[in-house]
Amino acid sequence: MFAAVSYNIHQCVGLDGRRDVARIARVLGGLNAQLIGLQEVGTDAEDGRKSSQMEYLARATGLQAIAGPTIERQTGPFGNVLLTSWHVLDSRLLDLSVPGREPRGAIDADLMIEGRPVRVIVTHLGLRAAERRYQVRRILEALSKGQSRFIIVLGDINEWVLRSRPLRWFYTRFGTPPAPRTFPSWLPLFALDRIWVLPREVLIEVHAHAKPLARIASDHLPVKGLIAIDPAIHADKRTPYTPRSRRLML
Repeated sequence: MFAAVSYNIHQCVGLDGRRDVARIARVLGGLNAQLIGLQEVGTDAEDGRKSSQMEYLARATGLQAIAGPTIERQTGPFGNVLLTSWHVLDSRLLDLSVPGREPRGAIDADLMIEGRPVRVIVTHLGLRAAERRYQVRRILEALSKGQSRFIIVLGDINEWVLRSRPLRWFYTRFGTPPAPRTFPSWLPLFALDRIWVLPREVLIEVHAHAKPLARIASDHLPVKGLIAIDPAIHADKRTPYTPRSRRLML
């Protein structure tokens, strides 16, 4: 069994207004996860020098990083990142951008996890409903190509309408796992950050990481899932479901 996390780190800016990548690293260290999907990863500029948040967090966690930039800002790239201890077989970038809106994308990676090939998606969807409908269709279309038996989706889905079409489309493909509230971090009201796994029975548990440091480090809480590639081993611990490329190796 291993842990997977999705976490919108808000460019490492906490509720106190401080940009503190070391604080985010401490939150990640407390999660003890082997697979971490990050959103809103940027570049710090201090004293005229640029510092990659992705590279810092990869070093701090001891994990390898796959970059999924969606915007090239004056300070440097901004977007998604996948951190993992597992062997990376291949990775691609999906362009989920909608004209006239902020560019969006997804990392689409093939990993070898516990001797099994697993496809992992890390994404951050748009703020408008029409954007999210397009983006979810695009992700599901990409996932329909290939023979992946195991799939993990880690993302800030930005969807708060419980019966929205994007969520229903995900539920049809992946089932309806627990969806703890993660936003805003100081008083979570919305389940914006999600973990979906196929086959759904291998997702044993999902919870928001609401430790005091996580409540201030970003405006989102991390969401953490426990996954057993062989679910029979941990069947007694299973949480019931409610019925309702570019790669940088460090």
